[in-house]
Amino acid sequence: MLKSLIRLFFPDVCAGCNNFLLSAENVICTHCRHNIPLTYHHLNPQNEAANKFYGKLPVEFVATMCYFHKKGIVQEMIHKLKYTGSEEIGSAIGHWYGEDLKTLDIFRCIDEIIPVPLHRKRLRKRGYNQVTTFGKALSESLDIPLNETLLVRNIYSKTQTKKDRLGRAANSQSVFDVSFSEENHNKHYLIIDDVLTTGATLESCGRAIQKIPGAKISIVCMAFSH
Repeated sequence: MLKSLIRLFFPDVCAGCNNFLLSAENVICTHCRHNIPLTYHHLNPQNEAANKFYGKLPVEFVATMCYFHKKGIVQEMIHKLKYTGSEEIGSAIGHWYGEDLKTLDIFRCIDEIIPVPLHRKRLRKRGYNQVTTFGKALSESLDIPLNETLLVRNIYSKTQTKKDRLGRAANSQSVFDVSFSEENHNKHYLIIDDVLTTGATLESCGRAIQKIPGAKISIVCMAFSH
């Protein structure tokens, strides 16, 4: 009753188009769900996202859920998730994609989900890591534990949104490190992030995790930017 009254005076709006949500809709309206450009990477191991890491980082599996286009639905959603505190968007995407991913055999072999971390200074400023709720939702859907302490970001850097691949690669050198013990050896880690653009940040994360003896790496992101 109380929730209905709150929704009457403060109606929820769609994360993609900002139109009011119907009572049966959650975070994303039905129209936007049908119009989000899905990649279907999880159905094709040799996909364009995996090709980003070819010859650079040994990966077992790479997939992103949808395409990121300027001024598109996905950009609107990621922007709200990242800059307006709308963490429920990450949760909705995580549960949605988790239902697709859990049908794949490889996810029975993954030991931990590792979100790309923020530097503690940026985390204090923003108040949250935009990838965390995505990771928690994947963790619930896939029944794989989320580990937010294994990977650490040592260097505070400015946003990489407008950098090209060379700029991102230079910025990503030695940015990340791992804090591990013997119990972390010989595990398969799923690194997750919001948008896969050049892949430089994820490469740097992967190289850090490679310091763990016997570690295997897979990657999943919410979106893929052309």
